[in-house]
Amino acid sequence: MSTLAIFLSQFALSVLVVSLLARWYIWPWVNNQSFNNAVLPLLFPHAIRHLGLVFLVPGLVNQPLPNYFASWAAYGDLASGLLAIVAMFAVRNSWRTAIPILWVFSIVGISDLLNALSKAEVVPDLGTTWYIPTFWVPILLVTHVLIVLKLWGEGKSAHAGDTA
Repeated sequence: MSTLAIFLSQFALSVLVVSLLARWYIWPWVNNQSFNNAVLPLLFPHAIRHLGLVFLVPGLVNQPLPNYFASWAAYGDLASGLLAIVAMFAVRNSWRTAIPILWVFSIVGISDLLNALSKAEVVPDLGTTWYIPTFWVPILLVTHVLIVLKLWGEGKSAHAGDTA
């Protein structure tokens, strides 16, 4: 089996397992919570996205990763993690700007993940950072989807209240 086939298999299976966990256990819990109580725990995995800076560390990858991947992935993760922390404070303290901050975080975070995943040619050189896209990224993707679903649900609730 080729390196890329192994990577894609691991990634797909991780997405499947995390999606099942989300569907069977996390989403039912999320639906029974207030918006703030539901979203806050979903932000925690993102708050440690500074782990992506590891793509810039020499010796942890087989060779220096191309700058178009390493810098974008590392700093995109850092930005997403910092936005997640800001969003955590916004949600926890019920800031009026919490919803817009969550949308910005979601757009930046999802874009960062999709951009990194589109660079499959770097897979053979990931070295010890392999665990990030095959284990951590599926968790991040699924929690992003759950956050966006809650945001859409919150937006629909707000608009339903406008028409009443």
